[in-house]
Amino acid sequence: MRSTPDTTDLTMSRNDSSLAVAQVALLALFVTALVTAQVTAAKVLAFELPVSVPVAGETLLLPGAALAYALTFFASDCYAELCGRRAAQVMVNVAFAMNFVLLALVWSTIAAPISPASDVSQAQFADVLGASTGIVVGSLAAYVVSQNWDVIVFHWIRDATDGEHLWLRNIGSTATSQLIDTVIFVGVAFFLFQGLPLDVVLSLIVGQYLLKLGIAALDTPFVYLVVGVVRSRRQDSTALAFGD
Repeated sequence: MRSTPDTTDLTMSRNDSSLAVAQVALLALFVTALVTAQVTAAKVLAFELPVSVPVAGETLLLPGAALAYALTFFASDCYAELCGRRAAQVMVNVAFAMNFVLLALVWSTIAAPISPASDVSQAQFADVLGASTGIVVGSLAAYVVSQNWDVIVFHWIRDATDGEHLWLRNIGSTATSQLIDTVIFVGVAFFLFQGLPLDVVLSLIVGQYLLKLGIAALDTPFVYLVVGVVRSRRQDSTALAFGD
């Protein structure tokens, strides 16, 4: 005799499905942004400002990775809110290990023999994708410290506010972790390894941090949107099962 699926089981299945879709999407965004940041870090960007800001002046200088890397904090905050501290730390540290996979694949491709028919020369390919030692060391050190700090502070604020004020833990965790990330990355990659003048390094730090801080403030409504959509779908499934 064929059994009829229990309503509660169907509800749990729908709830699990909603969360699973969100998890995969956030993981994909996190990894995509992280990989993009790794391969764009060497380029220094310059944005003209309508006003002068301390240290940076009228031009914001920042590494190319800043734009993509800022998205990783959006993804990790959404993931931490929906899946918890342990799951977020696993994501961060597994992605850290994947950085070495990325580097191995890129460097092995650079080392592989090139065809005469290639439109891109060996030197051009290596110059664009072969990140310098300073960029690699700086980005890896900044990543593992700042991302773990972000998860820890996010949940510390959540516990301190009894789960209220998502905006506060999103901005608070991101603002502090982005500062740590910026100082470590720019300090290691551009000051210790490349030996850029201190005024240029400070300008890079200010420029990168201001951009990341702005993105942290702007992405807060989107954090609410992602978390709200996932939770509302799960609540709708539960209400449907119990006839509410």
